[in-house]
Amino acid sequence: MKQRRTSRYVAGVVALGFVVAACGGDDDDATPAEATAEETTEATSEATAEETGEMSEESGEMSEESGEMSEDSGEMSEESGEMSEETAEAVAIDLAGVCPDPLVIQTDWWTESEHGAMYEMIGDDYVVDADNKITSGSMIAGGEPTGITLEVRAGGPAIGFNAPRVNMYTDDSIHIGYTSTDGQAQNWEDAPLIAVVAPLEKNPQIVMWDPETYPDIETIADLGEAGVSVNLFGGAPGFPEAFVALGIWTEDMIDKSYDGTPARFIAEGDIAQQGFASAEPYLYKNTFEEFGRDVAFQLLHDAGYQVYSQALGVKPTDLETLRPCLEQFVPIVQQATIDFAKDPARTNAMIVDVVEQFNADWVYNEGVAAFAAETMTELEIHGNGPDSTVGNFDLDRANELINTIRDAGAEVPADLTAEDMYTNEFIDESIGF
Repeated sequence: MKQRRTSRYVAGVVALGFVVAACGGDDDDATPAEATAEETTEATSEATAEETGEMSEESGEMSEESGEMSEDSGEMSEESGEMSEETAEAVAIDLAGVCPDPLVIQTDWWTESEHGAMYEMIGDDYVVDADNKITSGSMIAGGEPTGITLEVRAGGPAIGFNAPRVNMYTDDSIHIGYTSTDGQAQNWEDAPLIAVVAPLEKNPQIVMWDPETYPDIETIADLGEAGVSVNLFGGAPGFPEAFVALGIWTEDMIDKSYDGTPARFIAEGDIAQQGFASAEPYLYKNTFEEFGRDVAFQLLHDAGYQVYSQALGVKPTDLETLRPCLEQFVPIVQQATIDFAKDPARTNAMIVDVVEQFNADWVYNEGVAAFAAETMTELEIHGNGPDSTVGNFDLDRANELINTIRDAGAEVPADLTAEDMYTNEFIDESIGF
């Protein structure tokens, strides 16, 4: 699973005359309207002097009463001001003294739009440590500072292809790391993580094929019916073995020799290949000129392999210490997921800039960033669970996946359940798309 997860592409490899550049990763303030119009009424009437005098006396009495009302109004205004300040304090999110500062998140790959919610929480004062592939800045919630710094670390090749959990268990400065159901289950005994929120509802991973070669194939199961060879990364048991166990594929279809480049898929034309909905469809049409057209694909999720990919996890030994922080942090992540999906422009611009400052082999431009954000919304990779909440876990779904990979030969503790690996205790059920 680790190899599939982290080796989405070997960036910098030249194939068929172009450099591979692809994404990777497995393991409103309402502005008050200004009302400036004034209504003016002019009335003329004839009145006797006596009537005018009576009106003047009455007016004097009214003026005294009005003065008393003005004093009362002044007191109310002072009270109102105090209430406004109290209200502002009540809704402000202050994480200083509650969360570690900086709060450090280890991702699973180079900086990309799949990590949009993480960078959505970083303010415009961000700085990039190009040597260590780290982005840090004021942590924000709804555009407002929270009083701490958020640090997001790139993963994959940036950390020697280690899974995030590996670095978490060797570097105590990392508080939260990316994790995926299958890798989480298979490494439970050695490096357990408890996932606390899922920015992605669906795994963006796909299997794709050439629709010109296979016009009648519509699903991953259809590939099995046709016996099409599928080019995949090697690694621990994962979705290929699960599809075999489920009777969707046969073992002889699986070819674990994928090197991350597009060369073989383009040259042979009759194979299927793994990839990501947030990248490959764009790249094969717009970047890889020798192909230059749409690919057909299906999400692993829609074919029945429903991992929680790129969930945020903590070490069980850190859960109690981080609990006060997670109570406030997790709802911020939930809202950041929605905010990024609805308006990704600022954050995508940051992501592209960060990648440029890294000055590494990883290439990520505005086109693929925009495509990724749009596609993740269109395919409900960003989205609610089976209810109206974003970021929570369906434990029945996770248990089914755990049982599937266990049946497929993955080394998963016999007594491990989703209840061990996931918690919804920090989720705000009122936050959703």
